[in-house]
Amino acid sequence: MMHTKIGPLVVIVMLFFGCTQNKTSHTIETNQKANDLINETSPYLLQHAYNPVDWKPWNDDALALAKSQNKLMVISVGYSACHWCHVMEEESFQNDTVAQLMNDNFISIKVDREERPDIDQIYMSAVQLMTGSGGWPLNCITLPDGRPVFGGTYFTKSQWTKILEDMSRLYKTDPDKVIAYAEKLTEGIKNTNLIEINKEALPFKKEQLKVIVNNYKETLDFIDGGQKRAPKFPMPANLSFLLRYSVQNSDTELQEYVLTSLTKMANGGIYDQIGGGFSRYSVDDRWHVPHFEKMLYDNSQLVSVYSKSYQLTNNESHKTIVDETLNFVERELLQKEGAFYSSLDADSNNENGEVEEGAFYIWNKDQLRTILKDDYNLFASYYNINATGKWENDKYILYRTKTDVDFAESNSIELNKLRDKVTLWKSKLFKARAIRNRPRTDDKVLTSWNALMLEAYVNAYKAFGNKTYLKTAINNANFIIENQMNQDGSLFHSYKNGKSTINGFSEDYTHTISALIALYQVTFDDKWLILAKKLTDYTIEHFLDKNTSMFYFTDHKSSSLIARKMEVLDNVIPASNSVMAHNLFKLGHYYYNKNYSDLSKQMLSNILSDLEKAPTGYTNWMSLYLSYSNPYYEVAISGDDAQEKMIEFNKNYLPNIILAGDTKSSNLPLLQNKFIEDETFIYVCVNGTCKLPVNNTEKAKAQLLK
Repeated sequence: MMHTKIGPLVVIVMLFFGCTQNKTSHTIETNQKANDLINETSPYLLQHAYNPVDWKPWNDDALALAKSQNKLMVISVGYSACHWCHVMEEESFQNDTVAQLMNDNFISIKVDREERPDIDQIYMSAVQLMTGSGGWPLNCITLPDGRPVFGGTYFTKSQWTKILEDMSRLYKTDPDKVIAYAEKLTEGIKNTNLIEINKEALPFKKEQLKVIVNNYKETLDFIDGGQKRAPKFPMPANLSFLLRYSVQNSDTELQEYVLTSLTKMANGGIYDQIGGGFSRYSVDDRWHVPHFEKMLYDNSQLVSVYSKSYQLTNNESHKTIVDETLNFVERELLQKEGAFYSSLDADSNNENGEVEEGAFYIWNKDQLRTILKDDYNLFASYYNINATGKWENDKYILYRTKTDVDFAESNSIELNKLRDKVTLWKSKLFKARAIRNRPRTDDKVLTSWNALMLEAYVNAYKAFGNKTYLKTAINNANFIIENQMNQDGSLFHSYKNGKSTINGFSEDYTHTISALIALYQVTFDDKWLILAKKLTDYTIEHFLDKNTSMFYFTDHKSSSLIARKMEVLDNVIPASNSVMAHNLFKLGHYYYNKNYSDLSKQMLSNILSDLEKAPTGYTNWMSLYLSYSNPYYEVAISGDDAQEKMIEFNKNYLPNIILAGDTKSSNLPLLQNKFIEDETFIYVCVNGTCKLPVNNTEKAKAQLLK
């Protein structure tokens, strides 16, 4: 809870990462006349289409209306799976008195942050400047031209009513004061995350990165995994970097930390022990109580991390997590055209018809006894149906604290017999759970998130060799090409009901490029690499700021926003700039393109000073740093057996290589002049200079240094 002073107005700004309160239904009133959101495709916007608030979508007409009527705007941002967004809708936006206050004095605009991350970025920056924190629902009050004057996250009905009354009165009685504050705040928004070009030649030394990582270690929880905090977020990019760093720098402590984190998450309530898949985060510091929504972007990146861990350790439990999570994705989020939906809601109707967070996933003892019968006691011990696993109201979240080996030993049961029982338990509970009211699905398709899942399937295929995973990845790539790409090389951001909408953001381009490069490395089909290069050139032309050598989040055609932002900080999803820097680094090696290579290095140089100060916000950048500080290789495979050699290579965790190959002569610069009839050779190269070719993957791997 934070007190925020805005001119004469003092309000309480409350940020909730998630909670465990039960709430009554947020079913819409069907006799209410629809507002302008009824014509939108976003499930989140459609959920508000029958509110008494005269919501409008973000468009030129709504912005022009605010200016013509000289009304302040309410810009309310959320997303379909957001629990507290639904709560505020129930308490305030479905209330006739609140709606009348908003309709009389404001132009109210509802935004799906997943559809319009550009709008979300700007007003999130405003709220963070005003309050020091942020979250969703995100509610900003702005001038008619969109410049913010007030903002916060969740407000109770009484708080929100007072804010509306006070801001409306202040704008009518002293508009100059409001405008003056908006000018200062807008300038602050424009100045956040400003990047200055670094013209110094930086060597990117291992010793320097070691100092940064040692400082980073102070934030890590080596007992329960993740960071030393609650709530606890998985942060897959962090784990991916730390795994790579631990291997390339022989840091056994860090490697053990990553493996501990993966094990604790897989055993925790954050993981759906019955149906697979991860929730957004846990509200505690031991991965027990999740905030129950399941997001595509979390599950995609975690599949990638568990797959990489398996490549390194051959830990069968990590394979199980990948299998179960991808089964969840295919069952719940994969649509028939090959695209992936965005999320599952945290809330669903309980047995009493009331909307309850986590109702689909939790159990009481009587339910479990009825289903499991004689196995109940062993099950209860395995999943902690006791004080350890108890949540609230005599409900339990399945939560493991022992490995199967330890549990079998302590309960005098053979390991194989235990695992057979666990499989049976999951089957019975899955069947019982299937008749419950399901959480809502946000069925919009986002290009960037789909690219993350495409790459996850590639990583799973590399680790496990399951051809179904590769087929799913290729189908998704074809969906993006056929539905989300225009002939000029531009991308759409969103897709629903057969309609592609919203011009793509840099995140759509960078993640798609990354996924296509990954897909090339498991197929050696050069069309994926050619397309990655085409998209890269388009991104450079339309998003690059030549003054800083960094990429804007929106293209040069974007309008109606008060600022043009750059995404630099790595969060739960790596920043589009860090992903682009990786792409340029790899494509620079594939095509011997110095412009790509120089741009990648310049981007890393630009953020190095900030990286040193706050490494937790730059983990994907630090992964790129490793590509400069440690050996990095191009591995070219040419000849009839190129595919077989590729598969052998991909079984291993080798984060410091790119693979290229062909069964015939190729024009790809990395493969030129390497084809010899009736032979298959592997060339290990550094910046185009190759060691003696070998015909055996083990010999080739022996040429690789960490």
